[in-house]
Amino acid sequence: MATVRDTLTEKEKQTLRLILRGHDAKSSARELGLSVHTVNERLRDARRKLGVTSSREAARRLLAEEGEPTPETLGDKALGDAPDGTAAAGMTASATRRPPVLATIGVLAMSLVLAALLVPASPLSVLPAAAPAPVLAAETDAAAAARAAEDFLKLVDESRWAESYAATGAEFRRLNTLAVWSEVSERVRPPLGKVLTRDLVGNEWVPAPPAGYRLIKFRSAYANGTQQTESLSLAWEDGAWKVAGITFD
Repeated sequence: MATVRDTLTEKEKQTLRLILRGHDAKSSARELGLSVHTVNERLRDARRKLGVTSSREAARRLLAEEGEPTPETLGDKALGDAPDGTAAAGMTASATRRPPVLATIGVLAMSLVLAALLVPASPLSVLPAAAPAPVLAAETDAAAAARAAEDFLKLVDESRWAESYAATGAEFRRLNTLAVWSEVSERVRPPLGKVLTRDLVGNEWVPAPPAGYRLIKFRSAYANGTQQTESLSLAWEDGAWKVAGITFD
């Protein structure tokens, strides 16, 4: 009987391994130096060969056979396919041109601090086994995670650095002290001015080690003309959603 590795081409397996680490088709295309169309074609071929309906499931099938994937550059996009084409006309230059690193927000100081924060610091892997029971219960509470993410951003909007830091999880605090978080946030957030709009555009459960997290995305506009996507990863800790990482693009 043909195995998954025998069925797929090396290019298809290469693309699925990026999906395992959190890339979508757009970020995979940037990572591989290909067009989004080409990456989507690889994903469609892999799904067809394996008889599955999602790229994530195809990636899981490959992971189940190969074991722990080899390291790749992490992405911070939702798992799976993305439409072909360029970014929407209203987005800023920083949002349409992102290097293949974990976080880019247009300010070097903030990127240095936040680059390691998109849950957790180790390479992202999709768990083939079920998450623990408490996390499975939390996984279904998408609305509560979105409220926690928005409340965190409101604290940042109001320059309440200590309170926003208190709303972060253990991994975030391990990588960043309150002093560092306050100093960098003070340099980056106030120049944006008042937040004009903030719309929820994504709320996804990501089954990544150690116990999965929710990836919440907002599209926000500020008084100084900046428009950016704010991506927050939240982990379920001590009976509440805690911010484990944040990126802006």
